Amino acid sequence: MSRGMDESTTMNSSEQRMQQSSMRLDPTEDAFNMTSSDAPSSDVPSSGLQPRQELDSTKLADAAFHHLGSTYFIGIGGAGMSVLAEMLHQEGVQVSGSDSSESSKTQRLEALGIPVHIGQSAQNLQGVDTVVWSSAIKSDNPEIMEARRQHRHLVHRSDILGLLMSRKRAVSVAGAHGKTTTSALLSHVLTHAAGSVDKLGNPSYAIGGSVQGVDGPIDGGHADTGSVFVAEADESDGSFLKYRPEIAIVTNAEADHLDHYGTVEAYRQAFVAHASHAKAHVVITGDDAGARDIIARLDAHTAQHTVVYTTGDGSRFAAFPGCVVRIVSESERQGSGEERFSIIIPPALADGEERSVAVALKIPGIHNARNATAAIIAAMLLGMDVDAAAAAAASFLGAVRRFQVWGSVNQVTVVDDYAHHPTEIAALLDAARRRYPSSRIHIIFQPHLFSRTQFFAPAFAEALHKADDVMVTGIFPAREKQSDFPDVGPQSIVKAAQTVSDSPAHAWISAVDNMNQAAQMIAMRAQPGDVVITAGAGDINAVVPVILHVLEARESPLHDENSRSAESGSHGSPANPLVSRSHTRMSLSPESMTR
Repeated sequence: MSRGMDESTTMNSSEQRMQQSSMRLDPTEDAFNMTSSDAPSSDVPSSGLQPRQELDSTKLADAAFHHLGSTYFIGIGGAGMSVLAEMLHQEGVQVSGSDSSESSKTQRLEALGIPVHIGQSAQNLQGVDTVVWSSAIKSDNPEIMEARRQHRHLVHRSDILGLLMSRKRAVSVAGAHGKTTTSALLSHVLTHAAGSVDKLGNPSYAIGGSVQGVDGPIDGGHADTGSVFVAEADESDGSFLKYRPEIAIVTNAEADHLDHYGTVEAYRQAFVAHASHAKAHVVITGDDAGARDIIARLDAHTAQHTVVYTTGDGSRFAAFPGCVVRIVSESERQGSGEERFSIIIPPALADGEERSVAVALKIPGIHNARNATAAIIAAMLLGMDVDAAAAAAASFLGAVRRFQVWGSVNQVTVVDDYAHHPTEIAALLDAARRRYPSSRIHIIFQPHLFSRTQFFAPAFAEALHKADDVMVTGIFPAREKQSDFPDVGPQSIVKAAQTVSDSPAHAWISAVDNMNQAAQMIAMRAQPGDVVITAGAGDINAVVPVILHVLEARESPLHDENSRSAESGSHGSPANPLVSRSHTRMSLSPESMTR
């Protein structure tokens, strides 16, 4: 392909390349100036809709679409990018892009008539007006540098996401924990029960992970023709402040991402601002101290159109001007992991009469009862019958890497989870203890980010102590460098564990930098009836096959007196010696067939 330009004016200068690669990419910059109408209307009808703000944001979005021109996505095959590219294409925008390798997503885009370059090169940007990047793209990417050299319009994926939200009835889902599960569950409900509301149709969604399906994983990005768009709103870099959804769900606001925000105060204030951008309703938990602080800071207009959901009796919100939905009678069926509870809908949301709706989930844990309640409330606010929404939630199998049971080998159950914050680790282990009350729980935890490990080391140690046997692997760095945190490592958590209990830390927790070695060690220690969990937001799930293989290949207990059944295990009991057996058996549950 010809570059169509004088070679002497391109990226031949090393000095020019160094200057451009050092220029910081800022995901919080509002590329389309969509923040000019933040102030809510004072004459808002009881439905909570804001006609004046709706008009302003729609005009701004129309103007932005008009000026996009030929739009190019760097990394167009990614889950978070491909769905946006397809939705822009549906809007009539000329779309193209590149990716490092061919995939089912790039093939689908090309089948729709969207050109995709395999490999990223400055030459790909001929005739392009707008270049879309994600936070995974570095400033020294050749296409980023060429876009800057040609003075093309560089926009973050969050800008495009915000534009697309303005075209549909958008529901955003933000929060330190539960974003992916809640947005996936809502998308599932809307897909399987949208028939109860003719005007909704099948939703579009942009979720930060894949979803478990009966026949395997379902992609987290999907473009459809229905009126609703469900989007996971990432608060980690502040880009969620660009969104103007119809409904904003906040699953919690526990402190995180302080490497970006600096202080807990700034972090929470960002959620307050995000909530104030909702055009109709805010749906927020009342069970989290951070979320309660946000609720207390909401302006009067936003508070009136806010729905709080809580496992409490609601008394702390007696003076709250919005609505309160209570979660009651929560329980989990032992062994199956089925989560059961009821939600009490107040008269203001139920045509003047309080209603009780029973819900049964296939995903365990009270945290998932909260996630499901948020999704059901949002579906109801969109016009769906609450009973239809609850019934659809019952068939949701969960997001991939959210308490995903991979199988059972020689009566040892293997579970993988994305938990990477102390509260998530605690919720994961609580759910495991409730589901497998007689089992010994082993966990391999891969910390995510040096900064998070440094800040939360004591809290991680406290949460991990809920397990019987813990291995902490090397830290997954993501965007950070070990050289900036020379004293932070897996030992940081092990050291913090010394003050967690009276028993010596080495009796229950250890640091094993190599995750493959940790996987082999923990698999060899597991006994029949035990549960082995891998947890973390990095690539720790890559060792799941290693664990399954070791469990299948190793010698197995032969005599009952030398082994422990699933019913006889106890919290903190020592591992039993292994006795040889001529063969092993591997049993994969239906939940594991998503690999």
